[in-house]
Amino acid sequence: MRLDYVPLLKIQRDLYELPRGFERFREYLRTMTDPESGDLKFPLVAMNPMGKDHLPPFLDHLLAIDADGIAAHALAEADGGLRDLPGEYRACLVVSDDLKGGWTNRYASEYSYRFEQRAYYRRAWLAAILWTSETYDTTAIRQELLQCVYRVAYVQRHGAPRTLGDMLAQESYAMRHAGASTPRLDDDDLVYTREVLREYSSATDRATVIAALFGDGAARDLGYPPLGLSTRAGLALAAAGL
Repeated sequence: MRLDYVPLLKIQRDLYELPRGFERFREYLRTMTDPESGDLKFPLVAMNPMGKDHLPPFLDHLLAIDADGIAAHALAEADGGLRDLPGEYRACLVVSDDLKGGWTNRYASEYSYRFEQRAYYRRAWLAAILWTSETYDTTAIRQELLQCVYRVAYVQRHGAPRTLGDMLAQESYAMRHAGASTPRLDDDDLVYTREVLREYSSATDRATVIAALFGDGAARDLGYPPLGLSTRAGLALAAAGL
């Protein structure tokens, strides 16, 4: 697998210099779309073109710590260990507004980000999302980018995950290889979560899977039946190695 990094944070920051309204939205579409093919040029779908005043400072922080450079360095480190896999991919960082973006539900968006990337993969893109509700330093940026890379590596080796069990295996693989150890649960909650999710390992419906991965708060937020789980319980189980 060949991996190349494409810096897009400055492009995103420049879009927020335009007045919030149709002019910015039109430029966002123009930036994201290839004029000849009409297909995707840059994977900025997760970006909120109508983002409010909190977006420029968030991006300014990322630019100040050279988040693109951090991600490019992490990608170069991963590249050597994935040469046995086919394909060529371009990786980037994209800011998604889950803090004040009215059209971004964090749980639904994150589910798609983790498990519904086939359209991006076909276009040879790996878009690592940085959420506006989070705080990012070098370690967090590196881990987010690498998880994105190791997800596609998992899919190359095992196929796209269909069941909850498959999804947990994918995330555990990606987290382990990226050096990520969060989210976390205490030992008792981890044992309880493992027991609860054993019953649902073959589930494929979004309601059950989201409740399992993200916990009861996410389930209620989206109108799904809760399973009696803590926040991000399934992902914490994956981070612990299942």
